[in-house]
Amino acid sequence: MIDHDTQRLEQLAAEARYHRQRLDLYRARLYSGRALSLARLEEFERASDGAAARLRQARKAAFPARRHG
Repeated sequence: MIDHDTQRLEQLAAEARYHRQRLDLYRARLYSGRALSLARLEEFERASDGAAARLRQARKAAFPARRHG
């Protein structure tokens, strides 16, 4: 059975992937001229950045850096 921390990391990774993919798709629409709003692009960027930051923070908490020496 997978422990709670591992499940949480997997969930955060999936969320980060989802938001990154949505941002990539919207950028493709923007470049093709089909996107409607730069504000929407910024919204996707914030969501993607936030999800990535949450994942980084959770990974740091789950796997703290070990000091050598």
